[in-house]
Amino acid sequence: MNKQEIINIIKAKVADKIQYFENLIAETRASNNDTKSSMGDKYETGREMLQQEINNLQRQLNEVLNQQNILQKITSDPSEKVQNGALVKTNKGLFYVAASMGEIVFEKHKIMTVSAESPLVKVMYGKKTGESFTVNTIHQTIENIW
Repeated sequence: MNKQEIINIIKAKVADKIQYFENLIAETRASNNDTKSSMGDKYETGREMLQQEINNLQRQLNEVLNQQNILQKITSDPSEKVQNGALVKTNKGLFYVAASMGEIVFEKHKIMTVSAESPLVKVMYGKKTGESFTVNTIHQTIENIW
C-alpha cells in the first residue's frame, strides 16, 4: 500500500477541517458584530453566548491544528512495529496511526485513521506482525504492518 498517498488524503482532510473552522469562526465573529442594539442585558447575553461559541470553535480548531502538526512529522517509511505512521492490518480491519480523522477509503480499502492516544493504539503500540491483543473484549491479531 502506498502510505504517502494515504498521508496526503489525511492531510487534505485536516486542511479542509481547518478551513471549515476558520470560516465558521469568521462568520460567528461577523454575526457578533451585527448584534448591536439598545436591548441592554439581552444584547450582552447574546454577545456572551456568541463569544462562548467562538471560544468553543477556537478550541476545536486548535485540536485540528495539533493533528496537522503531528501529520507533518509522519513519514511514509515502512514500519516494523505499531508506531506513529504505521499502517496496521489486523483480522478486524486496517488502521493508520496518525491523526484521528475517521474512516477513509483508499484503493477500495476502508482504513480507520486513529491517534496514537486512542485506547486501541495504546494497547497495540510496539507490537509486531503476528502478535495479538484485546481491546474491549475484542481479540485481534496483527496480520501486517507497513
